[in-house]
Amino acid sequence: MGPIPPETLRAVCDEQGLSIVLTHTSPDRIQNDPEGVIREHQLLGCRYVGLGSMPERYRSAAWIDRFAADFMEPAKKLRNAGMRLMYHNHHFEWGRLGDGRRILDVLLTQMPAELMGVTLDTYWVQAAGCDVLAWLDRLQDRIACVHLKDMTIHGSEQRMAAVGEGNMDFDAILRRLKALGKTEHILVEQDNCYGDDPFDCLRRSCANVRALGF
Repeated sequence: MGPIPPETLRAVCDEQGLSIVLTHTSPDRIQNDPEGVIREHQLLGCRYVGLGSMPERYRSAAWIDRFAADFMEPAKKLRNAGMRLMYHNHHFEWGRLGDGRRILDVLLTQMPAELMGVTLDTYWVQAAGCDVLAWLDRLQDRIACVHLKDMTIHGSEQRMAAVGEGNMDFDAILRRLKALGKTEHILVEQDNCYGDDPFDCLRRSCANVRALGF
């Protein structure tokens, strides 16, 4: 959200009728200043404290077990404050480490669902070569928030697309989320608009999700 005081950000969102439901927060702040993170999220009226990605240092067999060791206590403080740590996936979490373990399996084993949810990003699950519906089923107790992002092909290049304008079956994805009944917030997201107006991409994504009945 940039260097904007949380009080100012909350006032701007209130004026526009927007709720703040999930953040991406610095992993160093979550570890070293969980009390400050909690106060900030209380000001924002936000229960879900998002970790945007796993810091590079943990992505090895030698360090992966340190993730739970470093984030367990901050996650407990968030839970005790009525909040929840939310881990946002990319595709590398499905990769295997030098000892044969898969990063995501380690996270799910070592961090209980009550302490860490998963902001499942549909595009990155697809990019990892995995079945989005199967992972929604497996992670159903963790997916309070889901990022909807489509995938298309431009020549030989894999690209992000407005939801409903790519090749992913969002009718099936949204119906599965509704059937599971565990998700509070579906959030459209597009990291790269490839020259298009980001707000137009946002508008189209939202319109397409609503056209599917959500």
